[in-house]
Amino acid sequence: MDVIVVGGGIVGLSAAHAAAERGADVTLLEKGSLGGGSTARAAGGIRSQFSTRVNVELSLASKVVWDDFADTFGVDIGLRKNGYLLLARTEATADRFRESVRVQRNCGAETEYLTPAEAADRCPGIDPDPFVAATYNADDGVADPNLAVQGYAAAARDLGVDLRTGVAVTDVHREGDRVVGVEARTDAGAERRETEAGTERHEADAVVNAAGAWAPRVGALAGVDLPIVPRRRQIAVVEPSSPIPESSPLTIDLDTGSYFRPERDEIALVGGHFAEGRDTEEPADPDAFDEGMDIDWAAAAVERAADYAAYFGPDTRIRRGWAGLYAVTPDHHPIIETSRPGLVTAAGFSGHGFQHAPATGQVVADLLFDGRSSPVDISGLDRGRFERGESLAERNVA
Repeated sequence: MDVIVVGGGIVGLSAAHAAAERGADVTLLEKGSLGGGSTARAAGGIRSQFSTRVNVELSLASKVVWDDFADTFGVDIGLRKNGYLLLARTEATADRFRESVRVQRNCGAETEYLTPAEAADRCPGIDPDPFVAATYNADDGVADPNLAVQGYAAAARDLGVDLRTGVAVTDVHREGDRVVGVEARTDAGAERRETEAGTERHEADAVVNAAGAWAPRVGALAGVDLPIVPRRRQIAVVEPSSPIPESSPLTIDLDTGSYFRPERDEIALVGGHFAEGRDTEEPADPDAFDEGMDIDWAAAAVERAADYAAYFGPDTRIRRGWAGLYAVTPDHHPIIETSRPGLVTAAGFSGHGFQHAPATGQVVADLLFDGRSSPVDISGLDRGRFERGESLAERNVA
């Protein structure tokens, strides 16, 4: 089977690797550099604490790969299992936490439902008074997305995958309803000279749309409407007022959207999206959005964190930061489906693409070879769910 994967982020690389393991002849086309889109700007979180079964199952299936990544791929991705701590300020959120913990534990995740005092034991710097409940999973953690890209890319090359950067897909070819290949423009870039620029056609038995924030454009070329909207999200790197122990969990105040986690060398990452109507904001242009951090947003992010964590305050120094894109669907779940014969879509992860990439690659390979998924039941993740009124509801979104 000849397969073309469109998109060289972590999801595309995982899909290319999994398809090649199944025996496919794979070519991956990336318009920029490998991992240079949303993956390079991800916070690197890996957690099981979602509110729907399919997201929890994608997490658990992916953790199997992340846990053994160094042995399997020969690259240490800096995996640190400090846990995730989610905090609830309202009884309504606490009720949702109880249900989420039930879902997670039924799937095999050992998540705990905590009192505020117990939460403060897990992260001593937080003030328990504003909160009514919390959840915690010690098996959650963080890793380095750029190192994961390197590991997947090297392993894919070893399996014969042709990883081509500086190649932008400009058309998707069909015979009747079936996708049979793509047309692409080869641009000058770090790995290409001006004399190599031009257009080329790639024929294939199947095409995988793993283009992230650009996936709706690729889908449109194939006559597929994908309800995915790129939204700009930011992260600040700060020097806390007092050092955060490196063993502290990634902590999320879910009702405000604020989160923080320790980094090495006594710095921390602080983030969150605080604007009203965050799901109705103007979409970002994935080719032209501002990749820098807004200092006013960073000040607000630190102020929000200072409201419940003693690590932050007037002496907290903002070092730097960046912005990236979430590819967001209306229900914060990905679209993973066979969109038409010869075209598989895996996009719209709404900020969870990095952590769910390993399982997604296996699912894509199953769809290509078997027409169905075996490790995770993704039957409810087709785009038709929105028209059918069967969209899911992920509550644990930050």
